[in-house]
Amino acid sequence: MSRHVLLYDTTLRDGMQGEGMSLSVDEKVRVAHALDGLGVHFIEAGFPSSNPKEEALFAVLANERFEHADVAAFGMTRRRGITADADPALRLLADSFAPVCTLVGKTWSLHLEKVTKVDPEENLAMIGESVAFLREQGKRVIYDAEHFFDGYRHDPAYALRCLKAAVEAGAENVTLCDTNGSSLPNQVADATQHVVLELGPDVSVGIHTHDDAGCGVANSLAAIEQGARLVQGTMNGYGERCGNANLTSILPALQLKMGYECVTSEQIARLTETSHLVDEICNVSPNPNQPYVGKNAFAHKGGMHVAGIVQDARTFEHMDPAAVGNDRTLLISELSGKGTVQARAEQRGIELDEAAATRVVDRVKELEHRGFQFEAADGSFDLLIRRETGDYEPLFRLEAWRAIVEKREDGRVMTEATIKIWVDGERYIRTAEGNGPVNALDSALRDAIGEIYPHLRDIELVNFKVRILDETKGTGAITRVLLDASDGTDTWGSIGVSENIIEASWEALVDSLEAGMLPGRSEHSRRDAAAAPGT
Repeated sequence: MSRHVLLYDTTLRDGMQGEGMSLSVDEKVRVAHALDGLGVHFIEAGFPSSNPKEEALFAVLANERFEHADVAAFGMTRRRGITADADPALRLLADSFAPVCTLVGKTWSLHLEKVTKVDPEENLAMIGESVAFLREQGKRVIYDAEHFFDGYRHDPAYALRCLKAAVEAGAENVTLCDTNGSSLPNQVADATQHVVLELGPDVSVGIHTHDDAGCGVANSLAAIEQGARLVQGTMNGYGERCGNANLTSILPALQLKMGYECVTSEQIARLTETSHLVDEICNVSPNPNQPYVGKNAFAHKGGMHVAGIVQDARTFEHMDPAAVGNDRTLLISELSGKGTVQARAEQRGIELDEAAATRVVDRVKELEHRGFQFEAADGSFDLLIRRETGDYEPLFRLEAWRAIVEKREDGRVMTEATIKIWVDGERYIRTAEGNGPVNALDSALRDAIGEIYPHLRDIELVNFKVRILDETKGTGAITRVLLDASDGTDTWGSIGVSENIIEASWEALVDSLEAGMLPGRSEHSRRDAAAAPGT
């Protein structure tokens, strides 16, 4: 049996049924191209007939070119009481540019009785005639057997008849759908094995699962082990209720652990980048604990673990993070030992002897006792290392800063900040307005030193988080501020802690800019400019 498995992505259709999911036409096109770059074989774009936005999407996609993927249009079998060629929705599928049409049909008698109100024989005719019509129109057809596993457990003989009706009418693939997400891996494995044996080696079987029982990925892998050769899912597991099977977990499991051929090694190395890009387009915060592609997927904190990683990464990592485009992270906390600090410094190109590493560890423990937390503040930790080794040069020397917030009678709130700093023996005074004190301080500081440090223009604050460390003290509590900054190539975190939220924000702000100017990051804009055409 072939070891090649086809990837079928339904992010743009099934994924959009998740809560809060809504993309514009342009955003969906961006997602489609990202999936194509990953090597996905089928991109299900949606129902051409469902709404004007979907119609507009298909009109745009018709003029797009994809290197690897075929676009699939999704629809249902014909309505009861009319012929397939008279069904308007099937006509739209036939007239669409999409070379592949995916039809969903009923398999479970409960739905025949409660939803479609048709008898079992009429349902078989609806399946066969719909597939045959689209084949006559020159379309490749994938048949999605909705609620297949529920139907199979209720009446396996009829569930198989539904699949055979699609195959005999010309479907190139029949996909078994666990629509309710109710099944467990052994149930999926047994049913898939039976289907593959019944339909024979010339029929392609697919799997489509949901995660309602927490088994979406496991069920997909179980089906592949039993002979399914097409797997449907969504990026990052988007979807209705608990989501669809997560392709970002399925793909590396199949290719890197089970030995199936899905995409090239260069394509799977884009997995983390693609996962995060799709999250960004969908306005979803990436799940740091997501397998393979999450920020914490290869993060190590305990000293014993880090010591093992330094000796041989296989001791505490199940695979090379670079294979999926991710990175190893060594988390710094009061639990860290000298080995963790030295390994982290080595990642940053700094050599620490044991004495320096001991000083860094002691300093971390002292600061964490005061409320600092460096796990999410890698930029601040990079600066801490350099301060302890003497390899630190501040961007400026602060004389003073001041922030004024004024609420006026007309309801407007005005914020103004003034900074006084020294750079290379020169005194700079700048005042700026902003939509808050942190924004105003940021603007004033960049105005003062932006010409001296051009890379600061590339650095943007992309996240701002505030946490109260001692709620019992109310407004007098110590405040921790975490900032995330990015220059478009790299992203780093910084931290500030103070009883005054503006002071804590200033500390984090300065660290974010100084960390962005460290060797490696400060060359990004110049390197990118040098690589641009015509330079």
